[in-house]
Amino acid sequence: MTDLTKFPHPVYKDTVLAPLFEGAKAHYVGAVRNINRAHLVMLNETGILDASISAAIAKALSDIDTEIDVSALDYTGEYEDYFFLVEAELKQRLGPDRGGMLHTARSRNDMDHTIFKLALKQRIDQLIAQAHHLAGTILQKAREERDTLIVAYTHGQPAQPTTFGHYLSAALEVLLRDLDRLQTARDGLDHCPMGAAAITTSGFPISRERMAELLGFSEPLRNSYGCIASVDYVTGLYSALKLMFLHLGRLVQDFQFWTAFEVGQLHVPDALVQISSIMPQKRNPVPIEHLRHMASVTCGRCDMIVNTMHNTPFTDMNDSEGEVQQAGYAAFESGGRVLDLLAALIEASSIQGDRVQATTDAACITITELADTLVRKQGLSFRQAHEITATTSRAVIAAGKPLREGFPAFSRAFLAHTDHASTISEPDFISAVSAEIFVALRNHIGGPAPDAMDNAFAHYTAVLLALQDRQTNATKREATAHDALQQAFNRLMQE
Repeated sequence: MTDLTKFPHPVYKDTVLAPLFEGAKAHYVGAVRNINRAHLVMLNETGILDASISAAIAKALSDIDTEIDVSALDYTGEYEDYFFLVEAELKQRLGPDRGGMLHTARSRNDMDHTIFKLALKQRIDQLIAQAHHLAGTILQKAREERDTLIVAYTHGQPAQPTTFGHYLSAALEVLLRDLDRLQTARDGLDHCPMGAAAITTSGFPISRERMAELLGFSEPLRNSYGCIASVDYVTGLYSALKLMFLHLGRLVQDFQFWTAFEVGQLHVPDALVQISSIMPQKRNPVPIEHLRHMASVTCGRCDMIVNTMHNTPFTDMNDSEGEVQQAGYAAFESGGRVLDLLAALIEASSIQGDRVQATTDAACITITELADTLVRKQGLSFRQAHEITATTSRAVIAAGKPLREGFPAFSRAFLAHTDHASTISEPDFISAVSAEIFVALRNHIGGPAPDAMDNAFAHYTAVLLALQDRQTNATKREATAHDALQQAFNRLMQE
């Protein structure tokens, strides 16, 4: 029979405490170590603990880190969690009085959210680096494919000619905005909860600023209640993360469509193609399907975390802590795979010009420029020009001819709609319906013409460099703080 007077109940131990302990072993040991060391340094510097006690605690913490193989520990229930295990070790080595002094002016509440922020910063830094690599890959590919014609689709139908570089640049702009959102969410992790203690800070003369500095945060999170209650650092991060993969999923879906046999606009090389086990003629670009479902899985994992915060109280709560935090890390794993695989796919893939030309011919996708030419050179209204070109396109499509061979049909349509002959010659007509001319004329900001694209590339390069600098400055500050913490801790042990 279960002893209901003794904590923990075996079922609670197995279903909650043991998994949390395993999670702490996997994800939080380093963060706990740094918080303990930083807090001890701060307690010493503020005079809350004297030099001899601080030195003894520092030596004990160092011995614990050296002597205990955390990865080999099994959860026994003797201590509620990893925090209490470390505290028990301190008491065993220093005695119950001095061993408990490290916890002066802090709580597991402020420690937990600091730990979670440190763990999230580590993961988001890796993912941001992968996203920067993808952005750089897209930018480079867009430069290489600046003049490579493609068919742009709207509503699933061939619409107008543009270039692969123009298309990729549109995707890059979204990715850069997503990176900015992600960096802003990362900034939200950069405010330190330490010193909030349980809820209201402490009556001891602590330095919250020093704790933030030693742990590599930009500053303390100001309101102490918010330090233990606000979870917008979680919801903001996973919302920004979700948007990136939702948007990349749209790009992936286009690639799936473009590789269809009936479209054939995008060629995926053999290294990224699997052959059917029964149909030897089939080239299956299944990495695209994996990208699609991994991006969707990542979005779902982000939603899971955000939705877990829904209708929770504005206070310290387990709904935002260990188990939920650990579940969210899977989004970084699957998201990272998407970024790496998509970069490889974009770099390796190419446009099949013959298929682009065939679709261009079959669908009359340059007809808009013919209508524009009629407005500019014949003084027609665009609506009248639209009617003439619509009649022309119907005629050449019915005849199974490319638009460049449609001058007779155009001449008849023009006469029928205006009661006089067009002054546009056949060479002018052929030029007006050329895909190359179509693109070259669209030289406004954001257009696909070469000069417009070159200007865009310069802009994207500057934006990407600014984002990289923003990230580098944060990680440099944290690396400097890590070194400073180690030096300050070592000085304590020498006193």
